[in-house]
Amino acid sequence: MIVAPLDLDAVRAFIHVAELASFTRAAEATGTTQAGISLRVKRLEHRLGCRLLDRTPRYVQLSPQGAVFLERARELVEAHDRALAVLAQTRQRLAIGISDHVAGPDLPALIARMNGQDPQLLIEIRIGSSGDLLQSFDRRELDVVIARLHFGRDDGEVLAEEGFGWFAAPGWQPRAAEPLPLATLAEPCGVRAMAGRLLDEAGIPWTEAFVGGGVAAVAAAVSAGLGVAALAPRMLPLGVVDVGARLGLPALPRLPILLHTRVRSGQPRHALAALSAAFRSAVRS
Repeated sequence: MIVAPLDLDAVRAFIHVAELASFTRAAEATGTTQAGISLRVKRLEHRLGCRLLDRTPRYVQLSPQGAVFLERARELVEAHDRALAVLAQTRQRLAIGISDHVAGPDLPALIARMNGQDPQLLIEIRIGSSGDLLQSFDRRELDVVIARLHFGRDDGEVLAEEGFGWFAAPGWQPRAAEPLPLATLAEPCGVRAMAGRLLDEAGIPWTEAFVGGGVAAVAAAVSAGLGVAALAPRMLPLGVVDVGARLGLPALPRLPILLHTRVRSGQPRHALAALSAAFRSAVRS
């Protein structure tokens, strides 16, 4: 009685030899060696307990048992290939938008954690402003958005809260009688709007000294001494310092990070749960 499964590579090798009537041509067709093909066929014959091929120095032909087995071998391989094709056609896709003010340096590790949950899940990541990503979410172009709390939205799940500070290069000093130079992201950006509103309420004149296309660019501008930026400490390059107290700037609140999703079940939900857990851990640390 046969119990152990057959080696599909060995079955494929047998089919090639049977159809090409040659171990050499079968090796060429599969990109391997004649010895490798021969070894696989011998293992298959040992596994089945019968000779499948009759060999002489001049020819290779099917034995009676091999002729019977050949059709079943083809059916086995075809069924295997059809099963893989079905999985490939129905491979699930998960489109995630992550706010640039949220992604940070932990993003590669977070994506790796998510991919480890389900390597077959097709993950698409888009980085952008919270406002733009939420618009894409509403148009159903994204399945998930992770972003800062956005004005007018209350449909997200709070993942974490993160503190902010006013950061500048070491030794940086504002110029007397000039507005405070800010390094910010372009509109729409909730952090930019919050920083400007708090400065206005405190009666502190300010101006945009640098407008970057991403948080990394804003952090680089701060390091270069172009001005002050409202950033989460997790986003900072080494060496920058918090200058809020020294310059008398208004305190910045802790801002919630929200998960907006329409994914409710299946493997995408499991992968998203892994991402959320890893994200909470990154923010806490």
